[in-house]
Amino acid sequence: MSLPACTAYLPVFLCSHGDLLLYLVPSLATAFLFWMLSGAHPAFFLLTAPGTLCHELAHFGVGLLTNAEPTNISLFPRRKGKVWELGSVTFSNLRWYNAAPAALAPLLILLLPLAVAAWRTGPGWRFAPLDLLLAVLLAPQFLSFWPSPVDWRLAARSWPWVLVLGVAGAIYLWHDALLRLVRG
Repeated sequence: MSLPACTAYLPVFLCSHGDLLLYLVPSLATAFLFWMLSGAHPAFFLLTAPGTLCHELAHFGVGLLTNAEPTNISLFPRRKGKVWELGSVTFSNLRWYNAAPAALAPLLILLLPLAVAAWRTGPGWRFAPLDLLLAVLLAPQFLSFWPSPVDWRLAARSWPWVLVLGVAGAIYLWHDALLRLVRG
């Protein structure tokens, strides 16, 4: 399907990056399988362990970069009531300016599958045996990139950023009108 025909039905982004999205379909299907298996028995947490590692390392790394001062990282699953906590990071300096970046850092995990897909889908790409292995290795990333409810609550401490980003967005959108207003 040509780009103009595709954009009649789908956003331009999807049409121009369809090869990347197609490449990631086996990983998404494998992630769904891993999710079903991990819910069936706790021993299958091993399938999701690489994703948990990336999730917690994202918190830890961004926490270091933003001065949230990570003090502890746990990568071993433990039972908390009726649910399993697969990992955690604790911070000693979580403030309004660094809470959202540290808490929402796992969203950066999506860059890994996208980077691999961009690498593997060069001109004339075809699936190879390596791509099957990569699909299995990337699947846990799709299960671990979404911040947990606790992460979202911690990110809410950064509510002043909403104001800062809102003002910056308004200035970006209406900078021409603002310049005319200032110049009189």
